[in-house]
Amino acid sequence: MITVWLLVLLILANGLPVVAARLLHHRFDLPVDGGRRWRDGRPLLGASKTWRGLLAGLLGCALCAPLLGLSAAFGAVYGALALAGDLLSSFIKRRLGLEASARASGLDQLPESALPVAFAWLWLDLPAWQAIGVVLLFVTGNVLSSPLLYRLGIRKRPH
Repeated sequence: MITVWLLVLLILANGLPVVAARLLHHRFDLPVDGGRRWRDGRPLLGASKTWRGLLAGLLGCALCAPLLGLSAAFGAVYGALALAGDLLSSFIKRRLGLEASARASGLDQLPESALPVAFAWLWLDLPAWQAIGVVLLFVTGNVLSSPLLYRLGIRKRPH
């Protein structure tokens, strides 16, 4: 059952920033990178990576984790690592010249799932096959659900 809870927390960490953006529109959408550019002239992360989104994902995981039988501290760290993985993906995508919200299968999902799941593997003494399973389920679910989320108007692009 822990596999399901870890997957739920990953979905929350990655989905709540989108929900917060939908509900709050442009309120509190301060970019994490402050609009800075890297030495290649491209944005460090991009305007879509906001403090509002980071707080939504982190707090959502911290508040939901106790409902799943995990500590709030675990939820906060797990959420923070998922969001750090997402920021890492954005940084790499900007270096590759990809636009914000451009899809890069694998790069979009692996850091944001592997970092927190590696933490869970250590913290919870999870079997390696379960940890790998959570990452594979998240990656597969993300790739397969993307077209549906686009049709529902949640995603900006169908990929």
